Amino acid sequence: MPGRDRLLAAFTALLWGCNFLAIHATLTHFPPLFAGALRFVVIAIPTILLVPWPKVKLRWLIGYGLGFGTLQFAFLFVAMNTGMPTGLASLVLQASAPFTVLLGAVFLREKLTAWQVAGIVLAVAGMSAIAWQRAEYAALLPVLLTLLGALSWACGNLCLRKAEPEQPLRFTLWMSVVPPLPMWGLSMIFEGPAAQWDSVSTFHLPALAGMAYTAVLGTVVGSGIWSALMRRNPASTVAPFSLLVPVVGLTMAFLLLDERPTPIEIVASAVVVSGVLLGSVRWSRRKREPQDVTASGCTSSGSTSCGESRPSRMSSA
Repeated sequence: MPGRDRLLAAFTALLWGCNFLAIHATLTHFPPLFAGALRFVVIAIPTILLVPWPKVKLRWLIGYGLGFGTLQFAFLFVAMNTGMPTGLASLVLQASAPFTVLLGAVFLREKLTAWQVAGIVLAVAGMSAIAWQRAEYAALLPVLLTLLGALSWACGNLCLRKAEPEQPLRFTLWMSVVPPLPMWGLSMIFEGPAAQWDSVSTFHLPALAGMAYTAVLGTVVGSGIWSALMRRNPASTVAPFSLLVPVVGLTMAFLLLDERPTPIEIVASAVVVSGVLLGSVRWSRRKREPQDVTASGCTSSGSTSCGESRPSRMSSA
């Protein structure tokens, strides 16, 4: 994985880590399912009017929209609304990384290395410790809902890989057309029109600012970069970088929301983050293409270096 792509993956993790604080602000005013529908409506309308079709098969766009957009955020928003701590949600949702690696191996036949398997084992161990800790406090349901959101995200990742969009940002924007109607329908069933009307009939600046952040920075910018990374690299290489999101989410929740994880949750978080070191860093080093060394001591990897002319390659002895 090139160094530029690693930096972009880390920047996306920063955006998505802060995204959980924005979701927390949004859910202080809007019902969770209705908030999810509104989040995508504000992107879907200008997309239909202004953005060209991404030229992908419709089934993969719908699959990504249902997995990444509809189900992931439906489960996540409901989980946070029913007691899932903001910082902890940012951690548990990253179970999408081992889910993606495993599903990629099964359905896309992407080869697993020993380091990736070790990373998955660490991540699963950390998630299991958190679930056990939450179960002691009768708060297991929000954790399970968040895990379902992570599994939905992983399914969306596979649809994204199969779509192979030439314009990842267009694909991400058009994905936002899928979630509004299903989420609005779920909101009508479980929350009712009265709750929807109460939330839109009153002005609440923090909730609106949170929704704007999740729509623009969390979805358009973050998901646009993520789509480009997934198109250029194997899903099993990119997905583990999402495990860096909890570093931001847990820290910001501690500083701004005064959320204090238990010692077991802190240790489990460290174990989960270790999964990205085994699952992506060592894997990407092994996948790095060897560079050709020229007689002048410069390297050539398909681009001109050490001056204007392309150096000749040394032959093997």
